Amino acid sequence: MSSRYFSSIVFGLSLLMVFSACSGVQSITTLSSTPTAVQEPILPTPTTPREPTATFEPYVLPLSGYGPFFIGKRGYNFEDSARNYRPVNLSVWYPAIKPQDFAETLLIDAEPDPTGAPYALILSSAKVAGIFAPHLVSHGFVVVGIRNIDTYEPWDENLIDQPLDILFALDQVELKQLPGLEGIIDSERTGALGYSFDGYNALALSGARVDPEYYLEFCANPSLDEHWIKWGYCEPANTWEEFSDHAGSAITTSNDGLWQPMTDERIRAVMPMAPDGAILFGERGLSSVDRPTLIIGATEDTICTYNLEAVYIFEHISESNRTMISFTGKGHMMINDQEQVPHMKHFAAAFFGYYLQGNEDYALYFSKGFIDRYPALNWGGEIGH
Repeated sequence: MSSRYFSSIVFGLSLLMVFSACSGVQSITTLSSTPTAVQEPILPTPTTPREPTATFEPYVLPLSGYGPFFIGKRGYNFEDSARNYRPVNLSVWYPAIKPQDFAETLLIDAEPDPTGAPYALILSSAKVAGIFAPHLVSHGFVVVGIRNIDTYEPWDENLIDQPLDILFALDQVELKQLPGLEGIIDSERTGALGYSFDGYNALALSGARVDPEYYLEFCANPSLDEHWIKWGYCEPANTWEEFSDHAGSAITTSNDGLWQPMTDERIRAVMPMAPDGAILFGERGLSSVDRPTLIIGATEDTICTYNLEAVYIFEHISESNRTMISFTGKGHMMINDQEQVPHMKHFAAAFFGYYLQGNEDYALYFSKGFIDRYPALNWGGEIGH
């Protein structure tokens, strides 16, 4: 989550936005929201998207290709009056009706497709959603990305504001019904997805609880590892009272010393990829995770350091709620690797398809037996890597 610098690059023929990784000056490319039509890269397509067969060819994951739905996209702007009218602007990708003779895969303001409605909902930042949303929508989801969520360094009040932005967006989807998309979204079946800085947000929405005692004691250690100092992970500890006041008593007040979870019962599954947040939650806070959580880690990640973040988080979530898939030999910026991104899309479609859509066959596609067939993937964390 820490390094939050931006630059712009060109990828293929699409206009791209850039956002930084968890720590260090890095960038993650996403689809721009400006074109009226976007042509996605051509990826392997599963033989039967609705009823997949178990194929295990190396590096060809069955749900890594597009599903049957065409993709529409719309924008909506809101303000949260409870937080000084903070803007929360949404980009919404949804299954749509493809116009006759339209050659692209996405159309702005397309007419929604009611045939499978209401569709399960996935929440994310717009930057991460720009990578995953078209793929997930093609498999029958609606994806809402919050546009004003951005990267930041060092840690600051965004640790509070961004999860609350996502929860506010969820409320607007349900209460306002998003004009033009009435009856299309099932907010009672919601998941959260994030990568890097947004992986923290997905983790925060899992039921994890901030542990002030653990965090402040950790940051007061005079022999603190350089990693935590370098990327400013302990900055909130220096102004903890102000930081806590910003969160508000509804979050910080409890009987056990932990903050209240920043989540909602409508969020049923979360997928933090290359996340951070380990020292903010600690062992007690992570043991509070109470919904299915799929962690994606890269064993050579030195930014959101693999052992210190992804593996630690995985180890301290209860076995009944945790799954972890490690990309062996890959680094934090595998999100820019056009061979690895389809693999992550496969796991997102499988994981949310199982927990939000009820596709029981999809459990196979993120199971240990399935992962063991792929030498570039590892089930769980490579502890001590």
